Amino acid sequence: MNKFNPHTRKKESAPLESAFKDLLKAYRLEGKFQEKSLIQAWPQLVGKTIADRTTSVFIKEKKLFVKLNSGPVKKELLMNKGKVMTLIEDQFGKGVVEDLVCF
Repeated sequence: MNKFNPHTRKKESAPLESAFKDLLKAYRLEGKFQEKSLIQAWPQLVGKTIADRTTSVFIKEKKLFVKLNSGPVKKELLMNKGKVMTLIEDQFGKGVVEDLVCF
């Protein structure tokens, strides 16, 4: 006899993405997940030139810290800080990071 009872399942199955978001929300991990996703997406976000000169990316207290090994690229990134912040907000939502710090 099969112990599986199809009548005990939820009537509506949530799509995987929705279920994952609900899980993150339940464990209050949404912010951390967004931060990690942003760090992973840094090369796609800024392009090959900046990504190749980036040695470190991390987030601390809602600030995105980016360590670059090129002075001109650092200057260019700081000059376009507003554009980068807009890209981040468009892709990851407002409030994931509030500032960009290049060093």
